[in-house]
Amino acid sequence: MTQLLLEQGATTAGQLGSALGLSPAAIRRHLDAMLADGDVVAREQAVRGSRGRGRPAKVFLLTDAARVRCGTHHYDNMATAALRWIARSGGADAVEAFAADQVAALEARCRAAMEDAGDDPLARSEALAGALTAEGYAANASTIASGGQLCQHHCPVAHVAAEFPQLCEAETAVISRLVGTHVQRLATIAHGDGVCTTHIPAQPRAQSGNTVTTVRTDR
Repeated sequence: MTQLLLEQGATTAGQLGSALGLSPAAIRRHLDAMLADGDVVAREQAVRGSRGRGRPAKVFLLTDAARVRCGTHHYDNMATAALRWIARSGGADAVEAFAADQVAALEARCRAAMEDAGDDPLARSEALAGALTAEGYAANASTIASGGQLCQHHCPVAHVAAEFPQLCEAETAVISRLVGTHVQRLATIAHGDGVCTTHIPAQPRAQSGNTVTTVRTDR
């Protein structure tokens, strides 16, 4: 049904049923599920000229989010191609500089949202989780025996970061600066893990500046 809506655009339930050979009840179940998932929206069908008696028929069309999942937008491919061009033209340093620049605005917004978090790294990680969730990362923070753990359940650049880990490294550096201590990136969605997980020690280490350590778990 998703492919049909993608090809035909705004379509009535009756048209979908005829094209797919499904009963009205079956079509309604599918559409109700897609509406609940945010994959389609319903609108009144535009009628040209005089309209007959009764309410206008509803048409259903895919949401932007559903279209992205269908692969009609190739932003990841374009971003990857752009980074490959940067790597060829400027080398690894240029890619790192680009990655740092991309997360700079995110860092500024999160820092502003964490203004009242205090100095404790674990408290700051909780505030950071809230700030990242507002940015679409679906993050949460928890306390464990060795300190704290920040988990991000969504990564908007996962497919690109799989080829260019500099994006993950730049993000980890941001986390380190924002919580005010050394951190360890234990897992990343970009490398096949189910969630991006960052360990935050309970006490900052005595050192001249924040340090970032990335520990891969997929090897």
